[in-house]
Amino acid sequence: MWFIFGLFAIAATCLNLYLYAIGKDYKLAMAMGLAFTALTVVADYSMVSNWVKAEDWSALMDVVPIMAAALWVLTIISILLNMAPVLLERISKK
Repeated sequence: MWFIFGLFAIAATCLNLYLYAIGKDYKLAMAMGLAFTALTVVADYSMVSNWVKAEDWSALMDVVPIMAAALWVLTIISILLNMAPVLLERISKK
């Protein structure tokens, strides 16, 4: 599920940047990009929680260290890309 939410987050972020580039209202796409990013993180956390309940320690030791760092980096990138049009708009108004 987290993979599907991640794909939706990427698509919404691309739509956000495209709408900004052509001068259309991008705020709904921005909200969707951030919302799907949050859903991706929560779905991944849920998957890890299921591994803990099942006591699947090998999966946890194998995936979690790398996945934790990747989620941090990708979430920060998503926030920055989705907020870029707002920041660029404010800079251009000055």
